[in-house]
Amino acid sequence: MESKMQRLDTLITNATVITAADRFVADIGIRDGRIVALGEGLAEGAGPVGETIDASGLWVMPGGIDAHCHLAQPLGDGAVMADDFASGTRSAAAGGTTTVIPFAAQFKGQSLRAAVEDYHRESDGKAMIDYAFHMIVTDPNETVLREELPALIEEGYSSFKIYLTYDDLKLNDREVLEVLALARREGAMVMVHAENADCIAYLTELLEAQGHTAPRYHAEAHSSIAEREATHRAISLAELIDVPLLIVHVSGPQAIEQIRWAQSRGLRVYGETCPQYLMLTADDLDQDGFEGAKCVCSPPPRDPAAQQAVWEALESGVFQVFSSDHAPFRYEDDKGKKLHGEEASFSCIPNGIPGLETRLAILFSEGVVKQRIDATRFVALTATNPAKIYGLYPRKGTIAVGSDADLTLWDPEARVTVRNDDLHHAVDYTPYEGLELTGRVVMALCRGQVVARDGKPCGQAGDGQFLRCDKPTPARPRGQAKGF
Repeated sequence: MESKMQRLDTLITNATVITAADRFVADIGIRDGRIVALGEGLAEGAGPVGETIDASGLWVMPGGIDAHCHLAQPLGDGAVMADDFASGTRSAAAGGTTTVIPFAAQFKGQSLRAAVEDYHRESDGKAMIDYAFHMIVTDPNETVLREELPALIEEGYSSFKIYLTYDDLKLNDREVLEVLALARREGAMVMVHAENADCIAYLTELLEAQGHTAPRYHAEAHSSIAEREATHRAISLAELIDVPLLIVHVSGPQAIEQIRWAQSRGLRVYGETCPQYLMLTADDLDQDGFEGAKCVCSPPPRDPAAQQAVWEALESGVFQVFSSDHAPFRYEDDKGKKLHGEEASFSCIPNGIPGLETRLAILFSEGVVKQRIDATRFVALTATNPAKIYGLYPRKGTIAVGSDADLTLWDPEARVTVRNDDLHHAVDYTPYEGLELTGRVVMALCRGQVVARDGKPCGQAGDGQFLRCDKPTPARPRGQAKGF
């Protein structure tokens, strides 16, 4: 075959290849950043080979896609995220993630296009791995809906996030309907942060009036009922418009039940969860002094029963995506978790925890090694499904001839203890400090270039490419357009 006669930049031999559908042993031939051959004995007649990598004893899977992470995102309250595109993608690469999709966030009153252009200035020349943008829509005014958003979707920004909570981000129901209708017309995927803002505000006021301001009360203010109600409401509004949507960072059984109900009725509702809902509980917010602030995120971690419900939903297919929701704020920093000091109420603590580098290892160890999910579902959750849902498949998210050579080589038996000193983000802690894991990425390639070896990044800032996303097939409505 022609592919065997031409040069190969890289040849990976004796690979146990695992995709979302299959598991097989093969050699992988890479040329010009893409996979050009899969088969046995590719070294015979392959012509010149730049580098040969023996993958005997290793599992080779698609590079991870972290489809929900926050890097260098501007914030309006004085807080500053610790990770920019350089440190964030360096950390991602070390953990086996070869594509990230962070958020170009619109401030209310700001042009959405200006937000995207500003975010390109933040990212240009800094990323070690490939990246795309979601948009965050906070001000769906007439110009945004009629001009900016349709044009941006056509230009490759085919997904956006909306919020039902946070005063500076939330949309009312009419605004949600307007953006859902636009997504239906234009073929975009909508992500929803589903928590009821008024429920949270009411509970927060009650708790603070009683002097309950410590970090642990964040979990009480962000009730699972508030998450359930908002999840049901988002699904109902999407059903009215007949448009798919994805509920992000789902924390427990009440919201899961709403998603499962929608899916059982044939609605195109997708779900995403994150490592914090598998490994942390509300007790992690109840630490001495201000330490619980390290685990403040929204929705908050719940309890062991909620963890079990999340695992069951991962195994049964209720969830399609497993992301980090990496929101990096330093703890010992007056622009991070201590923005308002250690005596501040929980409602003033910047929300979010780091997790880009540890996301894959946690799911592999706790899921695959402990037989809660199989390796093919691991690939689906961390690479293939995100690529499909956000318009990057089959360029990304699989191992196939013609796809980008984004690959991770795993030692499935290696033992690792999570230490923040060993991680490569710019955050001064990890909530998973001391966690013992089995399974380790020993090499990661992005478009055929090695970006990590033995858990250490080795690519260069600027090597990553910006990806324009297609309109994703999963975003297509079930029926025909009827005036929307």
